[in-house]
Amino acid sequence: MGHHATPAGEIAKPNTKWIWKVFWILLVVTSVEVTLAYVWPESLSVMLLNVIFITLTLVKAFYIVAEFMHLGHEVKALVWSITIPLIFLIWFVVAMLMEGSFWLECRQFFIQ
Repeated sequence: MGHHATPAGEIAKPNTKWIWKVFWILLVVTSVEVTLAYVWPESLSVMLLNVIFITLTLVKAFYIVAEFMHLGHEVKALVWSITIPLIFLIWFVVAMLMEGSFWLECRQFFIQ
């Protein structure tokens, strides 16, 4: 027989500590994003702001996937089998956007 943390017939107390931890992390990251959106000086590069937003969004996505979708506690092979195709998908989208931009520039050059 296995050992149980709660005696038979009793309902286990919910463990919400990890939910609150993730909540506070997501709240802080979102607050930083909103603050940057409103107080970003015009003199600084918009490209830098975009990089910061993308990075913070990826941090939030990591915590959501790791904790609420339970991938943070899975076998590493499963995590990699999801991550590697995602990286290739992102690379594909970026490559297609760059290629489309190139063709648009070429088309405008030759049409004129």
